[in-house]
Amino acid sequence: MKYFVYVITGLRANRMYIGMTSDVQRRLRLHNNGATPSTKSYRPWKLLRVEEYNTKTAARVRELQLKRSGIARKQLKTNPESYVMPPSSSPV
Repeated sequence: MKYFVYVITGLRANRMYIGMTSDVQRRLRLHNNGATPSTKSYRPWKLLRVEEYNTKTAARVRELQLKRSGIARKQLKTNPESYVMPPSSSPV
């Protein structure tokens, strides 16, 4: 099974959300339908970036890298297509 780290952005609010899933389109629908409490107030959302991983652990490590790095969040907001996270020292 493949796992994905995704970044979505609010179309009306200047918000960004980073998550992990095995089905990106289903997860985006849940965000837009208001099924996710943390994103419900900022709908609608659009997909900004998706990264694919072979293991759930690798996807989770990447998700946490993006969530914890202020530099990563800033660069994702300004230029999501070309942003590449520096290699991690965490085992994957």
